[in-house]
Amino acid sequence: MTATMSPALGKGRRLTRRQRARVVRGIQYLVGIAVIALLATKTDWAVFSASFLRSDIFRSMWPRVITVGLVNTIIYTLLAFAFAFVLGLFLALMKLSSVGLYRWIATGYIEFFRGVPALVVLFMVAYGIPAAYPGVSFPGGTYGMVMVGLGVTAAAYMAETFRAGIQAVPKGQTEAARSQGMTHAQAMTTIVIPQAFRIVIPPLTNELILLVKDSSLVYVVGVTTAQYELTKFAQDFLNRSVNPTPLIVGACCYLAITLPLSTLVRQLERRYAKAR
Repeated sequence: MTATMSPALGKGRRLTRRQRARVVRGIQYLVGIAVIALLATKTDWAVFSASFLRSDIFRSMWPRVITVGLVNTIIYTLLAFAFAFVLGLFLALMKLSSVGLYRWIATGYIEFFRGVPALVVLFMVAYGIPAAYPGVSFPGGTYGMVMVGLGVTAAAYMAETFRAGIQAVPKGQTEAARSQGMTHAQAMTTIVIPQAFRIVIPPLTNELILLVKDSSLVYVVGVTTAQYELTKFAQDFLNRSVNPTPLIVGACCYLAITLPLSTLVRQLERRYAKAR
């Protein structure tokens, strides 16, 4: 009798799939905590703090790291994003145009600027345009130069984002608008593009995050101390202090910008998923 019951008892003790998943997750958490604890106990915090977290250097950077570095980084990013937004939408409409020449121009622009490093583009905008067109200056000086230099590259990526968003709108929306007597341009501006914006907001926010980091390339245009962005500001203090603490402070400032934006992207993606 015992022999006949043992298989049933053994089967009854078998874990379900959900229980096994919980056990595996628990083991992973324990291993992760153990690794972190081991690293924390083995770290020489005194040496680490003296090398990367010197409070006297941080105090010497404060508050100009915020009033100069952080503020300029945000200004450069927003200017470039606004320029890229307008140009990227225009390029997307050109690529979707029924006119072959417009499609070829937009495709060539997008492929070129997505394939060339942003540093090279910014350098060529800053020095190539004045050399090719003597006497031409950018409105706003350095800020206008950065807006164009970073914006022309970001526009190539945004154009593809806009194109995908416009094509994701059901064609029935356009057909319904045309049946009501709207022209193609009216249907696009009043029906299709507003719906496409709703779709492309999360990836556009990701592009904004990338522009925040690309603003670290602004040093190539030659900026004054009042125009320093975070990376250039931190490098200046690094050269004076011969200590990497300024880079850590600069990185924390970048995180203060990018982490809220990343959270916003996740919220927008969840909201859009529910709306669908």
